[in-house]
Amino acid sequence: MNNLKVLYEDNHIIVVEKIPNIPSQADKTNDLDMLTIVKQYIKDKYHKPGEVYLGLIHRLDRPVGGVMVFARTSKAASRLSEEVRNKVFKKQYLAIVDGKFEQNKGEFEDYLLKNERNNISKVVKAGTKNAKLAKLDYEVLKYVEEINLSLVKINLHTGRHHQIRVQFASRNHSLCGDQKYGTRGRGKQISLWAYKLSIVHPVTKEEMIFSSIPKKIGSWKILEDVKLI
Repeated sequence: MNNLKVLYEDNHIIVVEKIPNIPSQADKTNDLDMLTIVKQYIKDKYHKPGEVYLGLIHRLDRPVGGVMVFARTSKAASRLSEEVRNKVFKKQYLAIVDGKFEQNKGEFEDYLLKNERNNISKVVKAGTKNAKLAKLDYEVLKYVEEINLSLVKINLHTGRHHQIRVQFASRNHSLCGDQKYGTRGRGKQISLWAYKLSIVHPVTKEEMIFSSIPKKIGSWKILEDVKLI
């Protein structure tokens, strides 16, 4: 796939921009997935014979685009997975959500329960069997009154199933274009983007930050006069 956007690569890791509506890894749809695309890129670029090793460290929901890092060696995969467990691995998102916020900064903390049958999560009471703690903080970057939409920057503290979508929807701030948790039609493409990723390089131990900004088309035109650092 020749339109793969590579943000960084070396012998240990490769960082790319995930294309919206492509799965992070193979699923029951058998549609082309990012893991396969990046493997093929490496195979072609470096003329590698046989199977290419590529470690999947984290996932993005199928409709979500943005920064993803893959490991090119098993040692890098192990160390990056440890960073995920120890919360050294940090992810920041951009989202366009319904409504105006009372506070421009805040934190959401909930317990989420995933229904495996319909692949939907919901907010439940603390102590509910199999429920998991979900935490994030947000900052409103812009509010557009005419269309009643807010642009928010989100720091994930936990990585639960559909966490951002569920936590915002439960507070009447459903994500623009979210067909699963949305409250009303605003297009069919979810406005959620993996904007920034911070890791410690698994070999050099250097702190590395990668960012990706969606094209300013459709709902993302809201970014036109927003300065992102």
